[in-house]
Amino acid sequence: MPVTTPRATGTLQAAAAMTLLGCSTGVTATFSSYPVAAGQALRYALAAAILLPLVRRQPRLATRPTPRELGLLLALSATGLFAFNLLLVTALRHTDPAVVGSIVGGTPLLMGVLGPLLTRRRPAGRLLLAAALVVLGAALTQGFGHGDTTGVLCAAGTLLCEAAFSLLAVPLLPRLGPVRVSAYTTALAVPLFAVTAAVSSSPLRLPTVAELLALLFLALLMTTTAFLLWYSALSRLTPEHAGLFGGLIPLTATLSGAVLTSTAPTPLQLLGAALVTAALLLGPPRPAKALAKTPTEASVPT
Repeated sequence: MPVTTPRATGTLQAAAAMTLLGCSTGVTATFSSYPVAAGQALRYALAAAILLPLVRRQPRLATRPTPRELGLLLALSATGLFAFNLLLVTALRHTDPAVVGSIVGGTPLLMGVLGPLLTRRRPAGRLLLAAALVVLGAALTQGFGHGDTTGVLCAAGTLLCEAAFSLLAVPLLPRLGPVRVSAYTTALAVPLFAVTAAVSSSPLRLPTVAELLALLFLALLMTTTAFLLWYSALSRLTPEHAGLFGGLIPLTATLSGAVLTSTAPTPLQLLGAALVTAALLLGPPRPAKALAKTPTEASVPT
């Protein structure tokens, strides 16, 4: 039997995580009418309730998380989860979803530049070309629209938070592992959203049956499963390589929407899909080195 390399496993995990997020677009729309902060607090509370017990099944750490690690975890939760969701909602209220999707679709290019720089490496030209193709393909798939200054600025902030969700996790993964990083960040997000919900003018209410089903889907698959898959991928791939798979989000969202509505994709969407596929095949110039593992690193049930 052929031996599966860490790079191959990470590739499959990154593709699965981004495909899952892309196909969840319709479910997210179903839950969008529920009060934002309260809904996100419930979502991450449910996810934390699943993830935290998994932490007890991991090998014990020699020491507790250091102050630096706690600071990174809080920064990750505050940007990649809390600010990301609030900025995204605000952007969508001021700007067409196509504009927001096209701007946030620049994440692979941003990670292709920042990922190497943060580890004092030069960005690989071939990978930057692949990232540019992903961005172009995502923009063609998502389309273009109209929006005001507030919407564009919030979309740009969403882009930065999306990159922070991955880049801030990279130094945490070698010692804490994907399960701990996923569990701690979701748990830290709960009080952030709960306090925001408490001071929000939106009245709390019981979710409808459709909203409850959407909440369970978002907590179980889009948060718990996708987080574990993505952070497992980041423990095996460089950030710039993993970032390329962000191009699958608008692609799978468009294709799944076309299947659900029995609508054929447009020529531009097919061209965008071809560019994203070409970029993923182009990939990095050489196999990415997996992050060094320590005896305390978590093994992830995926």
